[in-house]
Amino acid sequence: MVDGVSTATASGGTNGSSSSPAKATADYETFLKLLVAEMKNQDPTNPMDSTEYVSQLASFSSVEQSVQLNKKLEMILESNSLAQADAILGRHVTSQDGTKSGIVAQVIIASDGVVAVTEDGTKIPVYPGTVISATPPQAPEEPSEQAA
Repeated sequence: MVDGVSTATASGGTNGSSSSPAKATADYETFLKLLVAEMKNQDPTNPMDSTEYVSQLASFSSVEQSVQLNKKLEMILESNSLAQADAILGRHVTSQDGTKSGIVAQVIIASDGVVAVTEDGTKIPVYPGTVISATPPQAPEEPSEQAA
């Protein structure tokens, strides 16, 4: 039932993984090549301290680990969004202000949030306060008039 779920960026395109582990490795290798070139071409009368090299390497390693962690967190968040989107397909959704409602036929995951598209094409942003239920809410019954 995932057919009605799509992922979109702010520009309207579909999300894809633009960076890969190979690119991260290439960046790390480039850094190491630059570090070696810096060592080879340093002034022999005033060599750089070895602790400075280790410090640069440690800093780069720390940044690289942070980048990898951020990529993994983004993947987890995207997976979570897809699971939530799948869960609301076929459900009844009512906007925060109560003016729009309908059965969810499609879910769009955009960079700025989730949008539920109803069977009649109405787009309802899913924010805190949006009501999602298995069935449409029942209208309150009017009290019947009894003869006294």
